Amino acid sequence: MTISAVQTAFARLRRSLPRRPRIYVGGGSGAPLALLAALRADPELAAGVTFLGAWIPGLDQVDWASLHPEARAETSFASPAWRASLDIGHTRLLALTYSQTWTWLSDTRLDAAIIVTSPPDDSGWQSFGIAPDFGPALIGRPDVRILALSTPCMPAPIHAPGIPAHRLSDSVATEAPLAHATPGDPASGFSALGQQVAGLIGDGDTLQIGIGSVPKAILAQLHGHRDLRFHSGLVTDDVLALAEAGAVADHPRAIVTGIAWGSPALYAQAAGDARFSFNPVTVTHHPAILSALPRFKAINSALSIDLHGQANAEFVNGRQVSGIGGLSDFLRGARAAPGGRGILALPATARQGTISRIGLQLPPAEVTLSRYDTDIVVTEYGVADLRGRTADARADALIAIAAPAFRAGLADGWTRLRTDGRP
Repeated sequence: MTISAVQTAFARLRRSLPRRPRIYVGGGSGAPLALLAALRADPELAAGVTFLGAWIPGLDQVDWASLHPEARAETSFASPAWRASLDIGHTRLLALTYSQTWTWLSDTRLDAAIIVTSPPDDSGWQSFGIAPDFGPALIGRPDVRILALSTPCMPAPIHAPGIPAHRLSDSVATEAPLAHATPGDPASGFSALGQQVAGLIGDGDTLQIGIGSVPKAILAQLHGHRDLRFHSGLVTDDVLALAEAGAVADHPRAIVTGIAWGSPALYAQAAGDARFSFNPVTVTHHPAILSALPRFKAINSALSIDLHGQANAEFVNGRQVSGIGGLSDFLRGARAAPGGRGILALPATARQGTISRIGLQLPPAEVTLSRYDTDIVVTEYGVADLRGRTADARADALIAIAAPAFRAGLADGWTRLRTDGRP
């Protein structure tokens, strides 16, 4: 692949679009790294473009609005990676869940999409590979022109959607590698929390789990389980390790996901292992599908939670650092599923134990989940089952799993709040 070939294809695409086009670019392992290199080499190609996507903090590190002073972006997540563009208004942050983002991309004015695919097969079919996610929303829109960047690094898994040749406006062959995770440290410090959550998971359960140190610690405790299935927005090398340990059901489509994010070893295994099934958001996050999964356990994290059961997954010191993503999609789906549970797992403290993550009352603007969306909360100190409890019983359950040094203060604060309405 030469950068000039991608530049030529993108310039040709731009000539067919309005002067200030709106263009979708994917993220995660489906991020168009070849396009990024081309635009960095010739920033004028990004002038006037509004880039749209659901770029995930921790996975995506590109500030698309920074590629040119006249470039802009719209997304449903905040992240330190594009903080500068957010602060000056070049990136617009939309309050959307992951499933709502699909609807937005299906309806918003959109002129083109850049999709990373596998090389075409003999019939011209190009697979979305290990990152379909939002891509299929775009091929259903005849008003959107699609430029495919095909690379042999993108596998064509056994179970994955793709794009027929007639739907493409153009296709460029590249040798671009896929975006991947860098090796991280083991999930040290969270083993007790992982053990608490593992006690809520049984053999044969279907799991949804996020990414980060807490999910890593939880998955590390499940190697002795058997017949597990996954239905999740993304899967990582930790799920691959479970499969290699014999914990994952040996059935086709036992691992349903929208994105694989991890090492080249994960990507290679996902390509040829029939247990992996890659799907659009309408499958991974659809409420009717989630609510029909028997024993569906949605396991997610939060930054903080108050004694009402309201949770914050987006704000630190009043500044938005993330988005809701699929959090409410999965928790509500798990609640409706037969034998399902929605689980929030978080360390009891932050900043070396100086701050309790369980607080008295969140500021209204920092509430990601209402108290009606929070069922089970887990810290390293235990499990608080809030389902069907009164406000006082919920508060007592949450105080009991707070770090011991903060329990008396929380209890006193709750008493004041309940008697005179003030913390």
